[in-house]
Amino acid sequence: MIEVADLHKRYAQAKQEAVAGVSFEVAEGEVFGLLGPNGAGKTTTIGTMTTRVRPTSGRVVVDGIDVVADPVAAKLRIAVVPQRPNLDRSLNALENLTFHAAYFGFGRRERNRRAREMLERFGLEGRGDDRVDNYSGGMAQRLIIARALMHDPRVLFLDEPTTGLDPQSRLFLWDQMEALKARGVTLLLTTHDMAEADRLCDRIAIVDHGKVIASDTPRGLRKLLPGAEGLELTLAADADPVDALRTLGGEVESEAAGEGTWKLRAYGEIAPGAAIGAAEAAGARVLDLRRIEGTLEDVFVHMTGRDLR
Repeated sequence: MIEVADLHKRYAQAKQEAVAGVSFEVAEGEVFGLLGPNGAGKTTTIGTMTTRVRPTSGRVVVDGIDVVADPVAAKLRIAVVPQRPNLDRSLNALENLTFHAAYFGFGRRERNRRAREMLERFGLEGRGDDRVDNYSGGMAQRLIIARALMHDPRVLFLDEPTTGLDPQSRLFLWDQMEALKARGVTLLLTTHDMAEADRLCDRIAIVDHGKVIASDTPRGLRKLLPGAEGLELTLAADADPVDALRTLGGEVESEAAGEGTWKLRAYGEIAPGAAIGAAEAAGARVLDLRRIEGTLEDVFVHMTGRDLR
């Protein structure tokens, strides 16, 4: 659905390229995360995909349309949920939706039908005549997403859509994104909320200094952390059973967890069954076992560093 090939963008008088050879593909119906520190090149990359920024070189194709060669056709297939609210505050909620649909050529009856359907879908039924100045932050964000969907886009770009929302509003929008994916809509998400990216994204690209420095599933990215994968076992044993797990290879840490109990962490690709078998062969009884994995935030900091941008 989206193909970005060797994308470059250098702004006038800039010392470095804002985007320096970014390439990735997004499948139809996929939720794809584009993560990176401030100034990494995410905004410019999205700007090229949404026709707002003309690339210096490279190619961007959305739903089979070259966005540079035919930006009008591309805009019919996409919608954007911006980071900053951009509702027309001189209009009420219903008018914000119907005016958007009018831009895409929908007749009055159809755009009013769609608008009322969207208000109901996003929990705003009965609030269509309200001025958006009277909307809470969560309501305004729901209205922005409803507006973006008025013309049935094939691809939805979401730029930090849940920033500043309360937990209920955030969970509601997560549910809506998952419902859109189930309908076959392709989503491209930027966010600084690593838990959000981990939950929603099928694949993620991490961008820094204008380049893609890592791309994989969330779990695949976590495997990039050195020594962050393994098993943690709580065992009942008369003596420290650490040597039993060392036979499996890899680094093993042990500590007393109470009288006759021990907590062991075995790092590396160790099968749970093998760990249980080794512990029981040494006379220990397994009380608990869980998998150790680093977080997506750990990966992000590991790949991009801790320096402020």
